[in-house]
Amino acid sequence: MNILDSIMNAGNGAAARQIGSQLGLDEAQTAAALSALVPALSASLRQNIQTPDGLAGLVGALSGGNHQRYVDDPAALADAGTVAEGNGILGHILGSKDVSRQVAAATGAQTGLGPDVMKRLLPLVATLVMGAMSRQAAAGGASSLPPAGAGGLLEMLGGALDSNRDGSAIDDITGMIGRTFGRS
Repeated sequence: MNILDSIMNAGNGAAARQIGSQLGLDEAQTAAALSALVPALSASLRQNIQTPDGLAGLVGALSGGNHQRYVDDPAALADAGTVAEGNGILGHILGSKDVSRQVAAATGAQTGLGPDVMKRLLPLVATLVMGAMSRQAAAGGASSLPPAGAGGLLEMLGGALDSNRDGSAIDDITGMIGRTFGRS
């Protein structure tokens, strides 16, 4: 299951309904927003994990954070600290507030919801993306990256990790791991 499907199906759609209700969006608007933001964050995540410390940082965040709570208990999305945590995640994934604003503007235009709504959604969706990935990593066991065919993290990230678009993320992950540990 990919990240978007995992978020949309979490708790029979409870996570999507929660963020929609927090921002006054109907089901179609929420689905459109998620369908635009999740791929944008996944693409940025792919770029981020190609940096020397990016893959190790992602594995550390997945194993050390309590991100899974957002998909397991979507009411947690309404907690006061969720936006701050989401902004922290965005800082790691996107790198700057300027990039966050660009993502909000582009996805706002794409969905017709506008950049202000997307700016408010971005930190919530970031927590859900990390939550979905954390849940999948936990299901795969420990903090290691499970094999692609095992329904694990690699399968969930799918195209986000297949940087050369050859249909397999294995060669891309192997290269990233080699770069992370100083081997080519």
